[in-house]
Amino acid sequence: MHGIKLFVLAAVVAGMFFSATAPKAAAQINFDIGVAPDCPYGYYDYAPHNCAPDGYFGPEWFNGGVFIGTGPWFHGSNDFHGKVDNSFDPQHGYRGTLPKVGDKPGAQRRAPELFKGNEVHDGHGNIGRESPGGKAQH
Repeated sequence: MHGIKLFVLAAVVAGMFFSATAPKAAAQINFDIGVAPDCPYGYYDYAPHNCAPDGYFGPEWFNGGVFIGTGPWFHGSNDFHGKVDNSFDPQHGYRGTLPKVGDKPGAQRRAPELFKGNEVHDGHGNIGRESPGGKAQH
């Protein structure tokens, strides 16, 4: 009987030891980025992804009048680079009005051919620069 008690005690101690030293599983973090903001002229490529005003994105950011997205919702080619006018960016001092999610484009839009971008971005928020030949570089 004494042998059985000793065996049970050894088993309990061994079980506590292995449970105490077992590696802890890393917490799995899942988050859903949700759907892209429904903005009339696109949204900024940084959180909180507020709607950008007309004139921030160049015409290459639109396909058939539909914004191709940026940041986590970008759906363009991997080698895409497009111009933006960062004077319309709050991070560069812009203090004008911003459209709200769900707003529709205004009847009087800026003419795409008059767009004067001053910065080149890829679809994931990375800023590049334009070479003298007109191609974006990083």
